Amino acid sequence: MTADDRLNAAFDPVSEAVASQIPGAVLGVVTTDGDRAVRAIGLAQREPKVEALHRGTWFDLASLTKVLFTTPAILRLVEQGRIALDDTLAAAIPDLRQYDKAGAAERRLTFRGCLSHQTHLPAVEPLYTYGQDPLTLRAFILQREWRAGPPVYSDINFMLLGIAIERLTGVPLLEQHVPDGFTWRPDPAETAATERCTWRGRVMRGEVHDENAHALGGAAGHAGLFGTIDGVLDHALALLRGATPEVRVRQSATRCLGWEAKYDGWPGGDACSAETIGHTGFTGTGVWIDFARGVAWSLLTNRVHPSRHAETGIVALRRAVGDRVVLA
Repeated sequence: MTADDRLNAAFDPVSEAVASQIPGAVLGVVTTDGDRAVRAIGLAQREPKVEALHRGTWFDLASLTKVLFTTPAILRLVEQGRIALDDTLAAAIPDLRQYDKAGAAERRLTFRGCLSHQTHLPAVEPLYTYGQDPLTLRAFILQREWRAGPPVYSDINFMLLGIAIERLTGVPLLEQHVPDGFTWRPDPAETAATERCTWRGRVMRGEVHDENAHALGGAAGHAGLFGTIDGVLDHALALLRGATPEVRVRQSATRCLGWEAKYDGWPGGDACSAETIGHTGFTGTGVWIDFARGVAWSLLTNRVHPSRHAETGIVALRRAVGDRVVLA
C-alpha cells in the first residue's frame, strides 16, 4: 500500500469539509520507507481577501509546538546530561515559587510530570488579560500559587517547560533553532490565516494565534511554532524510523512523554494500532504516528479562520481521516 493510495482513500472527507465548513486543508501521509504523498485544497485566507492554499503554506501549529519543539528540546537536554526526567523543574529554575521553597507544590513538579501532564496544574489560564510584558508574565507564571486539581492536559505544564529550556540554554524561544519546515517567524504572505481576533483587532496571519503565547513574546513552550506539511512529516518520519523511542512509552492510560497515546474515541480514529501516538492543535492541526503499521499522517487546517466560534466538525474529520489512512 503506497502513501498515495492511503491519501486517496482518506481525502474525500477533507474535500467535503473544505466545501462546507473549513477554509483550507493539507493532508500528508508518509511511510517508514520514505514514501510520501501530500495534497492541498481550499483557501489560506477568506478575508480580508481570498488567497489559495498550497503545499508550502505555513500553518500555525498551536499545541503541536508541545511535541514538535518542546518535547524534543527537553529530551535533548536529558540526553546531554543537563537534566534527568525525574529532576524537579526547580533544578533548572531555582526561583520557581522562591518565596515558599519549603511548601510550594510547584517546586516538586518534575520534567516527566509536566511532559506527560501528570501534575496538579490547571488546563489553561488567560494570562494575556494580566498584561503583555513577556518578562513580567514569565515571572507571574513562576511565582503564582496555581490552583490544585486532578491531572489534566495543561498548557501551564509546557509554559514552565519552555521557561526551563530558555534557562538551560540561555537562548529565548524565539531564537531557538528549529529544523527546516519549521519557523517562529513565517512570511505572513505564505501563511494560513487564523482568527479575526477581537482582542488584537485583526485577522491573525503570520503571528501566533494563541493569546498567551502572543503575550509571552510570540512563542512559548505550549504554542508559537509554525510549520509546513513537509516539516511535520519529516519529524514524523524520523520518529517512525526510531528517533527518540522514549516518546512511545506510556506514562498514563492516555499519555506518553508529550504525546497522546491511543485511547477509545481519540482524534486519531479507531482503526490505528495500540502503538500509535498523536497530537492536535487548537487552530486545526494534527499529526499521528502508527509504529506497528509503519505509517504517519498529518492534517493541517485553518479551521479557526475567520472565527473559532463556529462548528467545523474538526473532531469527526480527524477521526474519519485517520480511519481511512489506516484501513486503505
